[in-house]
Amino acid sequence: MASLAQATLQHEDERVRVTRYDFRPGEATGHHRHAYPYVIVPVTDGRVRVVDAKGEGFFEMKAGVSYARPAGVEHDVIYAGEATLTFLEIELKR
Repeated sequence: MASLAQATLQHEDERVRVTRYDFRPGEATGHHRHAYPYVIVPVTDGRVRVVDAKGEGFFEMKAGVSYARPAGVEHDVIYAGEATLTFLEIELKR
């Protein structure tokens, strides 16, 4: 199993949770299920390998190019780059 990325809770209230993720090469989030819809905001560029029930694939994150996903997503995200990767995860609790 890959070592886990550093997850730092930056803010949480009744509406939103913001977590910063810092990955070194090969680090992962660990398999998880999202209880809330969420937005990812990449701070740096980086290539990730996403493993889910459908298999696996690669995705290029670009600094400042955000994307959103619905609640219920289940996956593991493994960093496949060579420098540090940082992104913010913003969970929409209501």
